[in-house]
Amino acid sequence: MPIRAATPEDSLAIAAIYDAAVLAGTASFEIDPPGPEEMARRRQAIMDAGYPFLVMEEDGLVVGYAYATAFRPRVAYKNTVENSVYVDETMHGRGFGKALLEALITACEARDFRQMVAVIGDSGNAGSIALHRACGFAPIGTLPATGFKLGRWIDTVLMQRALGAGSGTLPSR
Repeated sequence: MPIRAATPEDSLAIAAIYDAAVLAGTASFEIDPPGPEEMARRRQAIMDAGYPFLVMEEDGLVVGYAYATAFRPRVAYKNTVENSVYVDETMHGRGFGKALLEALITACEARDFRQMVAVIGDSGNAGSIALHRACGFAPIGTLPATGFKLGRWIDTVLMQRALGAGSGTLPSR
């Protein structure tokens, strides 16, 4: 399945995938779906800032996407990224998330980022936790009851993995 950089034409499909996750799931702590215009704005801002935003296609249709953003805004964090991966709910369990996350890791290593942090909504999100573990992430903590959505308190799970040389050498930027 082809994985490529997202384009403005992908905004409708990206929004449809994300909006469904916002409405029915706990991976995102957003409550109201942002829609295609806002997702197009976010995609452009991410790419303009030098971070990768990827989509995966099957039979010419976008079935998932992944992107990296700044982990935190302070300059000392500039070598660390936070990742996001979303796959169309009808396509779960087919390895698309793993392929997207592996491609995102490669794209971030090519940009010389050194650490990737996963901020996973819901300690019960076994699929996302297993995906990150399969891609080399280790659990680093759980923030209990940090969100309230769908009538219940939701934890935030933090996982992390080194990229490239990690902390073994000084950063180039």
